[in-house]
Amino acid sequence: MNVTVFGATGAIGRLTVAELLDRGHTVTAYVRNPQKVPESWAEGNVNVAIGEMSDAEAIDSAVAGAAAVVSTLGPSMDRKAVGTPLVPGTGYILASMKNHGVRRFVGHATPSILDPQESPTAINRLTGFLARTFLPRAYEELVGMSDQIKASGLDWTIVRFIRPTNKPKQPRVRSGFFGPDNLGFSVSRADIAAFTAAQVEDTAYVGRAPAISN
Repeated sequence: MNVTVFGATGAIGRLTVAELLDRGHTVTAYVRNPQKVPESWAEGNVNVAIGEMSDAEAIDSAVAGAAAVVSTLGPSMDRKAVGTPLVPGTGYILASMKNHGVRRFVGHATPSILDPQESPTAINRLTGFLARTFLPRAYEELVGMSDQIKASGLDWTIVRFIRPTNKPKQPRVRSGFFGPDNLGFSVSRADIAAFTAAQVEDTAYVGRAPAISN
């Protein structure tokens, strides 16, 4: 199937594109800076769409023809950053999906965002407290993005993680929910990408926000 990926040139985004290609999908990669496009994409089944997250028309064009949408977008951790541009940008993505009849959406967040059926735990409270205290703008943006996704009525999944690392894929990846499941803090970006790509066709977590760790 064709999968449109937002945030495709980021650290996790590039790995996710590679995972999707390995699974036999074609990819439409939505990128802001064409200079960040890997040369290897010219050899594979990757169509590049250039645009800002404020460009509703470009986003709509990138979503047209997709069978699923993956967003590896996340708030900037730069304390000098201002505004919450990913909130309206996510709104444009969701509106375009509805416009073109695309149902499947897979995105990213942290445990500071609760799963709809999850009760707060010590880890949820800690990550939320740290985010609100030290990165309030980023936290506001993450909440704004996630609230729209949850209320979209689409077949969404939000993959949550705490501390991504640059390690290769690990022998064990745990997934589930804080409280009933035994989850840790760290997870490799390679495993995040693999899990994210798998959700495109896996319906086990539709309407849920599973957390993953190694």
